[in-house]
Amino acid sequence: MKKTIVIVSSILMFASVLTAAPKKDIVDTAVEAGSFKTLVAAVKAAGLVDTLKSEGPFTVFAPTDDAFAKLPKGTVETLLKPENKQKLVDILTYHVVPGKVKAKKAAKLDSAKTVNGSEITIKPSGKTLMINKSKVVKADIKTSNGIIHVIDAVLLPAPKKVAGNTNHIIKQAIHKGVPMFNSGHHAQAAVLYMKAGKDVLGQCSSSACPVASKTIRTALHKAAAEHCPTSQAWIMRRAFDHVLASTN
Repeated sequence: MKKTIVIVSSILMFASVLTAAPKKDIVDTAVEAGSFKTLVAAVKAAGLVDTLKSEGPFTVFAPTDDAFAKLPKGTVETLLKPENKQKLVDILTYHVVPGKVKAKKAAKLDSAKTVNGSEITIKPSGKTLMINKSKVVKADIKTSNGIIHVIDAVLLPAPKKVAGNTNHIIKQAIHKGVPMFNSGHHAQAAVLYMKAGKDVLGQCSSSACPVASKTIRTALHKAAAEHCPTSQAWIMRRAFDHVLASTN
């Protein structure tokens, strides 16, 4: 009888070990899914396999093969070439956010800073989320080192040149506006800042730099509704500071 109990106990302990086996990491989960072949190939070409298999944790917004297929013909092939490795790294790391961010938590955010250094915009849409202009089609896939949210379009970060131009316009406006404001010329500072905001929108589309575009557009709308130049100037200045912080 005792022998039987020992055998049964051993079997139960073995079964417990099997069920307690760790989940697959982000890379292995993507490989096993079978619908992320392009993403996995890109991760390998960019040399990011070890990073995404490390402890993390990471939150990955993973485009499906169909999402990559929406890009202009030849785009993927071009990105996979060795000479375009840095550009590929920039794009892939724009899909990764440090830490574990479940959909419920993400829905409470307006944006999130990616490993790329740039921000993505987050907006609830019905029962799902929009990440920039991409829709989350499946959320909260748990892995051993983070979470995967499946998206239906590839996220493209703003070109460095556009971001640099945006920062230059904003810094020039602040450089001229601060002494102007401090001298009591609040109305002139407000006009200067609002013009700079419009200049930013003129060279920075919502698709090229979503965070800057959204932030400045919202600020301009609020400033236009204000009748106090002091308030207008501060609304624009806070927006400028937010954009600069998001690109550093």
